[in-house]
Amino acid sequence: MNKLFFFLSILFFLVANQTFSQQVIKPTQKGNGFNSLNNSVNDTITNSGSINVTLSGTTKYTDYKIFSHQRDTTYIDTTLNIKKDYKFNYLRTDNFELLAFHNQGQTFNNLGYSFNDISNYPDIGFTAKQFSFLDIEDIKYYEVPTPTTEITYRTGLQQGQVLDAIFTLNFSKRLNVSLSYKGIRSLGAYRRSLASHGNFRGTFQYRTTNNRYEIRGHVTSQDFFNEESGGLPDSEIEKFKSNDSNYTSRERLDVNLTDAENNFEGKRIYLDHSYKLFANKDTLGNKDFSNLKLGHVFTYETKQYNFSQTNANTSFFGEENSTNANEDAAKYQFLNNEFNLEFNSKYVLGKIKANINLINYSYGYDTILNTNNLISNTKLKGNVISAGAKWNAKIKNFNLNAVANVTPGNSNLGGSYLKGEASYKKDSVFNIKASLLLSSKAPNFNMQLHQSNHDIYNWENNFSKVNTRNLGFDIASKWINAGVNFTNIDNYTYFDANYQPQQFNDQITYLKVKANKEFKYKKIALDNTVMYQNVSNGGSVFRVPEMVTRNTLYYQDYWFKGKPMLVNIGATFNYFTKYKMNAYNPLLAEFTLQDNQEIGFASLDVFFNAQVRRTRLYFKIENVTSGFTEKNYFSAPNYPYRDFTIRFGLVWNWFI
Repeated sequence: MNKLFFFLSILFFLVANQTFSQQVIKPTQKGNGFNSLNNSVNDTITNSGSINVTLSGTTKYTDYKIFSHQRDTTYIDTTLNIKKDYKFNYLRTDNFELLAFHNQGQTFNNLGYSFNDISNYPDIGFTAKQFSFLDIEDIKYYEVPTPTTEITYRTGLQQGQVLDAIFTLNFSKRLNVSLSYKGIRSLGAYRRSLASHGNFRGTFQYRTTNNRYEIRGHVTSQDFFNEESGGLPDSEIEKFKSNDSNYTSRERLDVNLTDAENNFEGKRIYLDHSYKLFANKDTLGNKDFSNLKLGHVFTYETKQYNFSQTNANTSFFGEENSTNANEDAAKYQFLNNEFNLEFNSKYVLGKIKANINLINYSYGYDTILNTNNLISNTKLKGNVISAGAKWNAKIKNFNLNAVANVTPGNSNLGGSYLKGEASYKKDSVFNIKASLLLSSKAPNFNMQLHQSNHDIYNWENNFSKVNTRNLGFDIASKWINAGVNFTNIDNYTYFDANYQPQQFNDQITYLKVKANKEFKYKKIALDNTVMYQNVSNGGSVFRVPEMVTRNTLYYQDYWFKGKPMLVNIGATFNYFTKYKMNAYNPLLAEFTLQDNQEIGFASLDVFFNAQVRRTRLYFKIENVTSGFTEKNYFSAPNYPYRDFTIRFGLVWNWFI
């Protein structure tokens, strides 16, 4: 990835902006920032006052649009609320169900699982490296009347920082482009904890003057490099727990691995375009009520993962019999051409899209890596054809959605997918949704085939399809936000305590109940999120804490004459009950079962956030009580969670 090219591209567009005529935004504000019209329950402004925005001329804040992969529309929102505090992290999402490792850019342990959305096909795997990987569904597209920029900055640990820069503009009302780059370099408090990541994204979307032809697409280049310590040896764990003053500087503690590192890279080209073959308008002539579209979606994606050591550590990973191959990376390639036909008419109650996919895939290695390796194939590859359909309809206050896909045959990509949703919305009072998902697909490729210089990390498996059934109910209202998910999994695939992939020969039965409620009194608020989980069958291999909770008590108000600053001050209490948390394996970049240690602890973070016009400032002290409480906080066995840490950052939007 050429980082210099990215910044030169930004400079080019800034200069080009002087050539293209743009409307200049001249806002007059009561309060601070832009207030999004799309205030879902999770993004409702939490301060007691209201924020009203009045813009002169023809440019309004609702003209600054963000489109998701599913073409849902939101607006650039520069306001401050408690939900923004939850999302101010490296992932830029609310990570309530994740437990971070001590350094930004390291992996996360799961405190809960979601099966509401499952991909149609197996992936390369190495899932511990993909928490910050941006999939097709994560890419945002923009439509703005004037050049728009957002800069997010957050301090790292010891040395380094996180920077996420987004720049978007329109060459015309019908052509919008954006360039984005998120980079991190953070040394970490413990030895061999360096994280160096980069996510580049470039997007565009265009439509003709008559709106008959539309095209959008993106390119991504992502790389995630980490030094791997293997955690602390048992002797060093005792020093950590004893709170010995000689080791409050954590770099003094020895680690299991001194020269190990892993790297994950991914590149993608995505193109989605369609042509409206015909369209009929309603009696007023101002809206298409029936049309037929022919579309094509092109996806080409590559991923690769490799683990390396200068000197093999046989005491940690077992015996080694290397062939000294020049290339030891696991490589994955996915090429998909989707052809679809979409019909939208009031006579069929909504929109129907039928599609057929022509897929070529490949996963594996260039050569044999271990002289004791008995595998028969170094690659898994093939060509498959899949077919599917989507249906969307709205009947008064009801929304109905269904998606189906089937890939016949016994190939690695063979399987089926069916998801249905029904929701009912009563104005802004409440929204109720029920969903059902049925999925059958092969496990990730690294569970089917894996090679390593170390003997025990070589296998070739012919696993059965993993069958997942998920039933969900959600309610979003001014009284409470809650969700219930009941999941059954057959042939659940996991890594055991000996680091081998296994399939569970019984059924996993998993219940998750999650609720959020905020209480307000004048300028004080208490935001509560609680999650209860129960694994009634299969708890020996599918492990989660029974209870996870987050409680935030905060004060929010405008300060100073004229209300130039909105402040948000408070503390967040996090807790999860003890359970046999999965262990992290740096060679596999996966989490494995372990039966030696139960982990569960509480932590307290204190924060001071402020908004001045379109800039949000964040100041946080994490794990405040770590200096005088029991040292029982771990992100995984042998990996301590972060100590008392001070973070600073900001999000800054400006509009030319």
